[in-house]
Amino acid sequence: MLSIGCSDPWNAAGTGLDIRALFDCGVRPVTAIAGVTAQDAAGLHAARAVAPELLAAQLDALAAAGPGAYRIGALLDVATVEVVAAHLRASSVPAVYDPVFGPSGGGSFVTAEVARAIARDLVPAVAIVTPNLDEAGRLTGSPAPGDAGAMERAAQALVASGAGAALVKGGHLLAEGLCDVLVDRAGTVVYEAPRIEGTLRGSGCLLACGIAAGLARGASLRDAIEGARAFVRDRFANAITLDGMRVAY
Repeated sequence: MLSIGCSDPWNAAGTGLDIRALFDCGVRPVTAIAGVTAQDAAGLHAARAVAPELLAAQLDALAAAGPGAYRIGALLDVATVEVVAAHLRASSVPAVYDPVFGPSGGGSFVTAEVARAIARDLVPAVAIVTPNLDEAGRLTGSPAPGDAGAMERAAQALVASGAGAALVKGGHLLAEGLCDVLVDRAGTVVYEAPRIEGTLRGSGCLLACGIAAGLARGASLRDAIEGARAFVRDRFANAITLDGMRVAY
């Protein structure tokens, strides 16, 4: 499993969390670092993309690893997006993209220009994109979805733009219950579950890792999503607190 994304000093998200999560999901992780961030419970303090030629060299160095799937996280500039998109277009390996546009503590990883490049170049190159409500709105140029119907329309728009599938996550819906909405080539699935009280840093990373690990082991997309959702709920239930953040144990 190849994780492409940014570092987080706390390893509460990003590639550091991916390494732990992917081992827990039964696959061996390898990583390509696309950027370095400084973030904590107060949010983002600094971020810088690595040089595109350095990212490309990391991907080339991992050619012999033969990953069974990719997990892609935060990408900080247009050049990085272009390198990753070109690599995916040349590969037959399924990619799971979690469009991390900013940390939960506050701040933004991407400009409007980077978001446009992601929608134009990266989304059509992945097997599944897993945005939250705000990210789904930015990627489709629409208001953030506010209910399951709008989530389905956003997911349909992402699939129409070229993604193999789209799972719009409803964790920020203001309702007692939660739903995530999947649109793939076979239709629509609405996943519902009771809300677990509290927050968890890196929940999107955990979900994307779980899906990618399932795909790497040969599961169908829908089976991989079911397993990943159970994995995230387990991490929610067993989270610990560090520096005021609830993080995966």
